[in-house]
Amino acid sequence: MSKRILFAFLTGALCFTMYWVTSCKTQETVDYSTQIKPILNKKCIACHGGVKKQGGWSLLFEEEAKAKLKSGKYAIVPGDVKASEMIRRLTLEDPEERMPFEHEALPQEEIELLSQWIKEGAKWGEHWAYQKVEKVTVPSTESDWAKSDIDHFILQKATENGLEMSPAAKPEILARRVSLDLIGFQKDSPTKTEYLKSPTLANYEKLVDELLASSHYGEKWTSMWLDLARYADTKGYERDAGRNIWRYRDWLINAFNADMSYDQFLTEQLAGDLLPNPTEEQYIATAFHRNTMTNDEGGTDNEEFRVAAVMDRVNTTWETLMGTTFACVQCHSHPYDGFKHEEYYQFMGFFNNTRDVDSYEDYPWIRHFDAKQKAELNQLADRLKQKTSEAETQKIVRFIKTLQPSIASLESDNFVNAELSDTKWLAMRNNSSARIPNVPWNGVNNLVMSYSSRLPGGKLLFRQGSPKGAVIGQMLLNHKSKGWELTEVSLKPINETDELFITYSNPNLKDNLTMGVSFNFFHFTNTFPDNSSKKAYWDLLNAKTENTPIMVDNTVSMSRETRVFERGSWLSLGDQVNPGTPALLNEFSEEYPKNRLGLAKWMTAEENPLTARTIVNRLWEQIWGIGIVETLEDLGTQGETPSNQALLDHLSWELMHEYDWKLKPLLKEMVMSAAYQQDSKLSPEKIERDPSNRWMARGPRIRLSAEQIRDQALAATAILNPKMYGPPVMPTQPEGIWFSPYNGAKWVESEGTEKYRRALYTYWKRTSAYPSMLNFDAVGREVCSSRRIRTNTPLQALTTLNDEAYIDIATQMAEQIGFEKPQENIATAYKNLTGRTINAERTNALLELYETAFKGYQESKASLPQKDAMILVFSAVLNLDEVLTKS
Repeated sequence: MSKRILFAFLTGALCFTMYWVTSCKTQETVDYSTQIKPILNKKCIACHGGVKKQGGWSLLFEEEAKAKLKSGKYAIVPGDVKASEMIRRLTLEDPEERMPFEHEALPQEEIELLSQWIKEGAKWGEHWAYQKVEKVTVPSTESDWAKSDIDHFILQKATENGLEMSPAAKPEILARRVSLDLIGFQKDSPTKTEYLKSPTLANYEKLVDELLASSHYGEKWTSMWLDLARYADTKGYERDAGRNIWRYRDWLINAFNADMSYDQFLTEQLAGDLLPNPTEEQYIATAFHRNTMTNDEGGTDNEEFRVAAVMDRVNTTWETLMGTTFACVQCHSHPYDGFKHEEYYQFMGFFNNTRDVDSYEDYPWIRHFDAKQKAELNQLADRLKQKTSEAETQKIVRFIKTLQPSIASLESDNFVNAELSDTKWLAMRNNSSARIPNVPWNGVNNLVMSYSSRLPGGKLLFRQGSPKGAVIGQMLLNHKSKGWELTEVSLKPINETDELFITYSNPNLKDNLTMGVSFNFFHFTNTFPDNSSKKAYWDLLNAKTENTPIMVDNTVSMSRETRVFERGSWLSLGDQVNPGTPALLNEFSEEYPKNRLGLAKWMTAEENPLTARTIVNRLWEQIWGIGIVETLEDLGTQGETPSNQALLDHLSWELMHEYDWKLKPLLKEMVMSAAYQQDSKLSPEKIERDPSNRWMARGPRIRLSAEQIRDQALAATAILNPKMYGPPVMPTQPEGIWFSPYNGAKWVESEGTEKYRRALYTYWKRTSAYPSMLNFDAVGREVCSSRRIRTNTPLQALTTLNDEAYIDIATQMAEQIGFEKPQENIATAYKNLTGRTINAERTNALLELYETAFKGYQESKASLPQKDAMILVFSAVLNLDEVLTKS
């Protein structure tokens, strides 16, 4: 072989080798989660998933996808494309056999991708959101622009998408932006003045710290949380009667202001009642899941709506706290993600054992004693500890505080000449009987009950086993009650397996259809252990208190079974299940109790992949107007792809490991970033490349929330009442909005400055929420809302121009700012609302409006045409884009 031929051969071999090596390096393995799963979700899983399993085949779980088909073949044979029935069916010409059936054939590139995946072994993968949060390496961008880790992640993505970062926003714009984001409105202070005078990074940080320390911070972030908690001052459904639950809103404000760690924040809301010796505040926290609706309409099935409330708690927990659509699993396995039908009911088992039963009174409660009563309760507890055990003392104290454990009379059954009056209370006629179910005997010998006697002469007998069984207790009703009253009855202890019946007779009842006595609840206990303290005990039980609905679990003897609902129907009961969590996520540790407290521990474990990501994504959305994952309610495979998953994971890891679940440091990092401080001006290039600002190459520019619009207007007018906490208020609202057929409730405008309090204190009626806030995308809160979808409608302009509340604000603005110097007055109003100096174009337009209005009012002989004209101009200012927008 000549040297020339040998050289050519070696050169060719070397080139081939280099090509082969390069090809191996550049040809990446097909990724199931990002490349295959989207195809399956879009084209296949509707017929072969969690809802339908045509041909007995499902692509939802790996073991099902690779299992043998009814035909004896295998749809997917790892490593063997030709033997995989799925690929064969995808490539057939006959439309009767080709998949997907009755749809267009898959594009060739998708078939090739699926084939390559099978050839490589058909390796399954987990969706990114269901994998544990791991520490992420911060990108090195070598840029002087970046001020924080956040900036490096954002700069890298923006550069990859051909975008340049924007210059910094003007100080007055940034000061307004950060104030709106952290406390919900602008507020003047020496710190803000110093920053505007000397806009250094150090002075900006001082402003941020001041805002985070403000008591208004807690109000702003509570306003966000109320949608998640479906908070309202009414119960919902047709009657939609009032509910006294505002102390939960106040608990949220305090928790946010104290920067309670997010894991503790969730734990107290999910299971505060199960913590050791829970405080009144921890009981109040559990009202998070007592914001579920209660149906007070007569004739409804209480168990149906109890179950509806329990399911709402399941769905709310998943959607708002773990960013996952779980409600569909009530009826079938998840269509797209790996959650099985029975796992819904295992999870429901954590909530199915609570004491509430859709009662009219919204039991159970925490009773709010005044300082004197609290001291008396503490003194009683101290005396009882000397007479009985610590455990027995705690039971008595718990009953005084919560009236639990009790059996609601609406749970009774086996009626003879008795009924559930309006499906709410046990009501008995002459010679009647009923059964009290699930009596926790355990040797009890005393009954405390709430009842109302309609007329004297009645006799109650408590019988063992049947309406004619042995009498184990009795009581004479020799008076007519003025309402519900408490009493006690001594009982003879009976076997735990025996049932308890109650009978009633009254010779004074001549009409067999007239009710003689009604019952509210029954509490089975033991004889009070200290006669010398008995009066104090009964004084506390009979004390008139305000009450807040809370979560309390059943005792062991009163516990409920949880069963799978076939096709989601509560009437079609399937197999019994125990409390548990989905196998797709982190393991439920054996150390966790199988109750809501154990559930909270599971959710806040660092192994849980969803909890930290969900709250980080939510905070980001509040700041930027769009989440890193736009679909806050769904981080799953059908949710939007993260714009910057590495950044989301970085912040989630930081929250758990560096910030110890504290939210304030995380928010500070966000607003201190150079990305956040950018100008929000749009350019044609950025609109074309990134219309929704997913890559964050400009500052956030979004319409304010309904609450921010109202609070900003009140603050700019200097009429905002800074009072915090307390019962809800009723600001100005047009007549005729409310129609309450059952109780005739009316909207009564709050007196004085109470009507000028912040928006989150506004009375929220589910069937008729405050209209001006609804027009700006507030929600009714019948169910939880993970995010508000911003709209742009004429109703919004009509609201700020014509709504009585905003006309009142414009009127107050004219009185506070003045109206006799139009140009100066307009400039002041504009500066108060936007933080900026008005330009000549805006000034001239508003002055022209003023002159036109002034002439009109003069001609109509208005008493104060200058003032009326200025009120109209201020209404227009309130409606300007730069006022309604955070820019």
